[in-house]
Amino acid sequence: MNIEEKYISVEQALSYVKSGDVIVTGLGSAEAGAFMGQLHTIADRVKDVTVTNCLPTHPSEIYKPEYRNSFLVDGWFYAPALRKAHSNGNMSFIPNHLHLAATKRLYHVKPNIYVGAATLPDKHGYVSLSLSNTYEKRMIEAADLVILEVNPNMPYTFGDVQLPVSDVDYMIKVDYKPPVMPDAPFSEKDAIIGKYIADMVPDGSCIQLGIGGIPNAVAEALKTKNDLGIHTEMLTTGMMKLAKLGVINGKCKQYEKGKIVTTFAMGEPELYEFMDYNPAIAIMDGAWTNDPYVIARNDNQVSINTTLEVDLTGQCASESLGSKQFSGTGGQADTAIGAQMSKNGKSIIALYSTAMVKGPDGEKHEVSKIVPQLMPGAAVSLSRNDVDRVVTEYGVAELRGTNIRERVERLIAIAHPKFRDELKAQAREIGIVYDR
Repeated sequence: MNIEEKYISVEQALSYVKSGDVIVTGLGSAEAGAFMGQLHTIADRVKDVTVTNCLPTHPSEIYKPEYRNSFLVDGWFYAPALRKAHSNGNMSFIPNHLHLAATKRLYHVKPNIYVGAATLPDKHGYVSLSLSNTYEKRMIEAADLVILEVNPNMPYTFGDVQLPVSDVDYMIKVDYKPPVMPDAPFSEKDAIIGKYIADMVPDGSCIQLGIGGIPNAVAEALKTKNDLGIHTEMLTTGMMKLAKLGVINGKCKQYEKGKIVTTFAMGEPELYEFMDYNPAIAIMDGAWTNDPYVIARNDNQVSINTTLEVDLTGQCASESLGSKQFSGTGGQADTAIGAQMSKNGKSIIALYSTAMVKGPDGEKHEVSKIVPQLMPGAAVSLSRNDVDRVVTEYGVAELRGTNIRERVERLIAIAHPKFRDELKAQAREIGIVYDR
């Protein structure tokens, strides 16, 4: 079959879906937008079709309650659409560390169909999977049927993302813009935290950074640094801006010197333009990129992540609010452990000292995010065995190698001042520490 014979319509692609199928689509901006946008149109003829996704970005009707008998949704990382639809009863989270997400899922179930985004075929008969290879190639190899939405707007990227068209069963020509993740503005509180973190990043470090107000503030504070490298799970707009300024050049990396190594990318259109045919960027298999032993190969690796709540022993609940799934573990443990295995490496977890939470009276009250015990049902994303440094707007708590008493003291010291006495009393009350 030549390339032209592989092109089909979205409707034809949907005709291959049957009841009981397991479909996997790409992560984030690599999701198959046209396919997902029309999947609900076959609801009247299928039942119990499982759609496995991760951080979905395209709108899809299948998340509505009226389609719950036709479609089940399994997510490696919840996005707002999945959080909202979880109560429908057909959504479920897949616990995972990112570097094992694909291999553990394939141990459990094999996909019938992979459908995701890609570039148009090049003159050599290859497409690029463009914005992610977190699990995509492994699912493509395992799937019975491979369908790609080939799109002239997707950046052509290098690394482990090239795929010969001969490995693709069908292609759908589409022409939508890849989903954008706008740069989150950062507050004065974010800037204070960002400065604390930047002070712990020496020149020549290799960094991993996420998204949101705090990471964006960190990126801003890193503009005064020199010769940084990148080995990260996610490539962001903030990192791209640092690369354009020359702050990031990778010259001090021991491995993949000069390369920006990542497993997926999401951000502003400027990021996608920067990535297009850029030989400095290598998008690699998530099982390799996020392997702690691979991360540790570069000296001075600094992992920077955020969390929702930290208890006084150092446990980090980064993905759930009590038993309510909010996001996912992603690569937090992968990168935190890998960074600490790195020579002179550091793992940093950041959070605000407080949050405004609606109480039983319906009014919002300020609560401490450093707590004696995690909220009942909370998932521990980073265990206390693996936590290193915790940062709030009140300072840095270095926990690596410390005992529980030392952790209690250091974490209370970076809690909001108005909660510190209460936290000390609670720590004694529940028996974490005792007075001598």
